[in-house]
Amino acid sequence: MKKKTLAAVAGLVAGTLFAATKGRERLALSRAKHPGPGGHVRMAKRIAGQIAYYAHVDERFFRADGCDASVAARRRAGFERLAALYAERFPKTLALTAETREGLSDLQFTGRYRVPFPFAATVRQHLPIGAFMARADGAWLTDLDGNRFIDLTGSYGVNVLGNDFYKATMREALESAEPLGGVLGSYHPAVADNVRRLQALSGLDEVSFHMSGTEAVMQAVRLARYHTGKRRLVRFAGAYHGWWGEVQPGIGNPVPADHTLTLADQSEQTLAVLGKRTDIACVLVNPLQALHPNRGAPSDSQLVDSARTAGADLPAYIAWLHRLAETCRANGIVLVFDEVFMGFRLAPGSVARAWGIDPDMIVWGKTLGGGLPIGVLTGRAALMKRWRDDRPVDICFARGTFNAHPYVMAATDAFLRRLDSPEVAALYDGMAERWDARAARLNALFAGNGLPLAVAHLATVWTILYTRPSRYNWMLQYYLRAEGLALSWVGTGRLIFSLDIDDALFEQIAVRIVAAARAMLADGWWDGPAATNKQLKRQALKESLGARLRGG
Repeated sequence: MKKKTLAAVAGLVAGTLFAATKGRERLALSRAKHPGPGGHVRMAKRIAGQIAYYAHVDERFFRADGCDASVAARRRAGFERLAALYAERFPKTLALTAETREGLSDLQFTGRYRVPFPFAATVRQHLPIGAFMARADGAWLTDLDGNRFIDLTGSYGVNVLGNDFYKATMREALESAEPLGGVLGSYHPAVADNVRRLQALSGLDEVSFHMSGTEAVMQAVRLARYHTGKRRLVRFAGAYHGWWGEVQPGIGNPVPADHTLTLADQSEQTLAVLGKRTDIACVLVNPLQALHPNRGAPSDSQLVDSARTAGADLPAYIAWLHRLAETCRANGIVLVFDEVFMGFRLAPGSVARAWGIDPDMIVWGKTLGGGLPIGVLTGRAALMKRWRDDRPVDICFARGTFNAHPYVMAATDAFLRRLDSPEVAALYDGMAERWDARAARLNALFAGNGLPLAVAHLATVWTILYTRPSRYNWMLQYYLRAEGLALSWVGTGRLIFSLDIDDALFEQIAVRIVAAARAMLADGWWDGPAATNKQLKRQALKESLGARLRGG
């Protein structure tokens, strides 16, 4: 009996110690997460699931902030003037867009999320955005109606060196790969040159080709898990690594990603967690987060107030990444730099190497394909191996039918060879100082014209910020388009410039942005009642709760 009692006490003590240890681990992990929804992905999904749809229509559309009748009248007049201009200027482009939308789900999605959803239905009806372009000439795009726009879309990050550059690489690829055509499995000779150049640019041992950045990230995570024998991956709050579930575990993913930890950038608690846990296979870093640590990509669909923030403190961010790399190395965690978006945009090669960091793997994509779709994984030989010598049937399979497609490889080869040319070298020479000066120039124009705007940037990736609380900042994108500036579907959250934009063209861009903002100011969109951003958020929350109580 005494032995049983002692055993029970010992079991109780052991259980208590185990629970205490687990409790400390959970507390440390909780502290390492970003405190907002971005760091608590399950909470973010629950919140998203509780927000009911409602719409501001008619007079309410113009007075959602409680402005007086005279301001609402100015807004309505400005809105109707823009709607008439769009209808007159873009008839062919808008007609084909409307015809195609019914069968193209991608177009339905982007059209729905250009502005905060309570305003979206009215905006889509009266200010539709054309989805088609007929041609590109340098930094200019021409739509189906002959309207010319300066391209600030960046083709989602592909366009680093200018539209004409990629036309040239694709033409060269067509000529070079045509003799082999679409033969798959065997390699075009360009593959050998690409491997050699990518080894040199990455400083890593081996290369694996894929058809998208998302696919290459999937392979990086897969190999890290295979070689470490661990399941968990760490990503940072707000960072984007593609649309697959493991790396997009919050809103946008219909199922939970139970093996993903979403932690905070530039956090001591994050380093502490990484230094102690034994179940983490890899850490993913997207260097774009230097522009907005712990926040997702800014989109005009989120502009319910003026609280958008961005700004790069590169020395602090890079210093923290060096400590992150040291922590990962000490604890056997694979460090993966996801440079799908930022690779070749900050330097003619790897961002990690430009910042003096040696990751275990680097993922590339976007611009590297010379205008054609690509994903590339480079890594240390021990991590890139897909089998075990001592266990011949224990493999880590990854092979896509279109990996290393001849035309893609030829275009990639054309891109990489041009990096060594004097013309491309000149685009990178003094790049940081040039784009810093341009941002300062535009901010000075905003201040001089009394406009409630500012820009934050990381080289050629810019975000427009709003310095006066307002519920209508998302309207600026429609005034910008009226001034002949092409934006992506996220609006003013992400302006992406190509390096071929010279000072004269940038001055045109700056003048057009200021003209758009002055027109918006004159039309009263920033003249609502004095309020704080917190008050505007509460106002939107109250509307949402009211819609939910009414049953949607």
